[in-house]
Amino acid sequence: MSGTAFGLGVGPGDPDLITVKALAILKRVPVIAYPAPDGGDSLVRAIAAPHLPGGQTEIVVSTPMVAGCHPAHDVYDRYADEISAHLSDGRDVAILCEGDPFFYGSFMYLFERLAGTHPVQVVPGVSSLGACAAAAGMPLVSRQDVLAIVPAPLGEAELEARLRDVPAAAVMKVGRHLDKVRRVLSRLGLVDCARYVERATMAGERVLPLDAMDDAEAPYFSMILVRRDGARP
Repeated sequence: MSGTAFGLGVGPGDPDLITVKALAILKRVPVIAYPAPDGGDSLVRAIAAPHLPGGQTEIVVSTPMVAGCHPAHDVYDRYADEISAHLSDGRDVAILCEGDPFFYGSFMYLFERLAGTHPVQVVPGVSSLGACAAAAGMPLVSRQDVLAIVPAPLGEAELEARLRDVPAAAVMKVGRHLDKVRRVLSRLGLVDCARYVERATMAGERVLPLDAMDDAEAPYFSMILVRRDGARP
């Protein structure tokens, strides 16, 4: 009988934000897998570390951090095969995911490779979107408002088009695109309505109005929340 692969959302950074369901699975599976940058430490393993019982087999899904629309397919093929071997031997595998597995998560590339041949269960987690809104004390939307979730790496013209008419937006993956996002929001008259959040729920969390953010770049784990209701958040 095949083991089950669990796409396990462990939350945005604070280890206490793991769900009860994810925690129970994490403590009982014999194998865990998690992404890590080539030559670097795994953030998601660090989030889960306080809950790990020890003695589990660990698979480090080492992936190149390269900008672009498509993952390194050979990398995911290789690790899907390694995970599949454990599943075929009847061992459950928890694949650890920052935030929520299906919200900009690399887990989706393993999911599409495993779901056709093995049981796969996705356990939702607290996403960075909810974590940033909570940190900023800024409700995202209400009533019939529409929320746009926009990746900052988009081209400047497309970014502006996406943000032009929405009542509220979350601009993700800010990083080196901070100045571009500021320019766009300035042209749209939305800088005063924007809140910058960095490393929500993690050590070093920072929250401030966007017009008070003087840095030229932001870390990858940062987000800008915008409400078009006129009031400074």
